[in-house]
Amino acid sequence: MNENKSTLKNISGLFMALGFAYVTCLLLSNLVAGKLWAVSESVTLPAAVILFPVTYILGDIFTEVYGFKKARFIIWLGFGCSFFAVLVYLVTIALPHPVYFEGQDAYRTVLGTTPRVALASFAGYLFGEFSNSIILSKLKVATKGKNLWIRTILSTVVGEGFDSVIFITIAFWGTMDNTVVLQMILFQYLFKVGYEILFTPVTYLVVRLVKKKEGIDTYDVGEKYNVIMG
Repeated sequence: MNENKSTLKNISGLFMALGFAYVTCLLLSNLVAGKLWAVSESVTLPAAVILFPVTYILGDIFTEVYGFKKARFIIWLGFGCSFFAVLVYLVTIALPHPVYFEGQDAYRTVLGTTPRVALASFAGYLFGEFSNSIILSKLKVATKGKNLWIRTILSTVVGEGFDSVIFITIAFWGTMDNTVVLQMILFQYLFKVGYEILFTPVTYLVVRLVKKKEGIDTYDVGEKYNVIMG
């Protein structure tokens, strides 16, 4: 408890604004994930890929500027908000509706989820985000803060790899041909990593501005990387 109080004291308005942006991107990504995007005749991706990688970019900013402990707080905040949103969706769908209401099936299609898909989403999120944050933090110490672009890309390669493999495997394995599932993993993974690489200049700019505004540049020397907030 004392560690958390020390970690989270003096939270700035900018930190809160970035946190709001992170949670918003996460909730919207989960909400639009059911919409499929026909990239080509042979490639189909969930619409969430246009926004979800932003959570990794913001996660990089939290870890790079504020350090692992504050990034950990944001990751768990995102998880809690997502879990609460799913509960609200399920309760809303379960509410009795009048016979003249014609939108029940539409609500169920857009907002409904199965326990399997929910588990896949939460597991992929936690493994992906924490591995991304931990690797970026370790690399920052190892490189003495140099070559941010290498650190953000390498951490994303691992984090997005965990997220893509865990989510799609848990959610879809056994429900369709295994070749299709493997293709989904590969295409999503390549798209997300490419997204991060493309937006690297933006990440550089935002990191520089936030460090200047906050007057901090955290190095997690000696960090034990406990993912549980004690």
